[in-house]
Amino acid sequence: MKQREENHITCRVCPHHCSLAEGQYGRCRARKNENGTIISTNYGKLTALMLDPIEKKPLRRFHPGSQILSVGSFGCNLSCPFCQNHEISMHSEPETDCCPMSPEELADLAEQCKMYGNIGVAFTYNEPLIGYEYVRDTARLVHARGMKNVLVTNGTAELSVLDEILPYIDAMNIDLKGFRAAYYQKLGGDLATVKNFIARAACKDANCHVELTTLIVPGENDSEEEMEQEAQWIAAINPDIPLHVTRFFPRYRMTDRAATDVERIYRLKAVAEKYLKWVYAGNC
Repeated sequence: MKQREENHITCRVCPHHCSLAEGQYGRCRARKNENGTIISTNYGKLTALMLDPIEKKPLRRFHPGSQILSVGSFGCNLSCPFCQNHEISMHSEPETDCCPMSPEELADLAEQCKMYGNIGVAFTYNEPLIGYEYVRDTARLVHARGMKNVLVTNGTAELSVLDEILPYIDAMNIDLKGFRAAYYQKLGGDLATVKNFIARAACKDANCHVELTTLIVPGENDSEEEMEQEAQWIAAINPDIPLHVTRFFPRYRMTDRAATDVERIYRLKAVAEKYLKWVYAGNC
């Protein structure tokens, strides 16, 4: 995925399309121009590895009650000031502690964890798609062992990347951070890109279970009008898509406001339920 422009290479994994000189990293901190080719520098470098309940992804309607081996690396292509995993997502390799693990080793470990109720591998914690090659290679092996793959993503990736991994992904939780283009721009993202990503992942021929999460940040995306627009749009794709309406807590660079009022979460949940069959309150 590269395009030569004036001795730079353009990374085509996400809509930022970083134009990188030799040795330069993209804004995600995990893709680099090395010898004229864009490479993933976080391939097989794990910063987090844990057996989690599937409900923590969060997935409420995909193998409830099971465990899933959850893995993360470093880097992200957004700049959310409230990121709860900023120690890994907002840092590069030298600033994190990484453990090398090949796709084969991770697939083997997932299989060994079946005795503890594990159903597969979840790619999560940082943004998995900035290192989609590792997701693709590992997920293919996990499937070969008869296990499941889960992707937890911000959805800020080109559809060509999604199409490359989609045959191996059984379920996703996709962040829909709000429903205003201006809010996405504040986070360093693009609403249209995420909407296209969700629509493609949730289409019937993708054969992938999709759930969505919206973190409700006071003063940013907490209006009933915005939730109504969001829920209507989701319902137009499929009213059976589960939506998690989740409470914000002060984190990282956003400690200037209190946690979201619980009553506001349940009010927005009620708004979404006018259009969607499955709506869950999170962090309440």
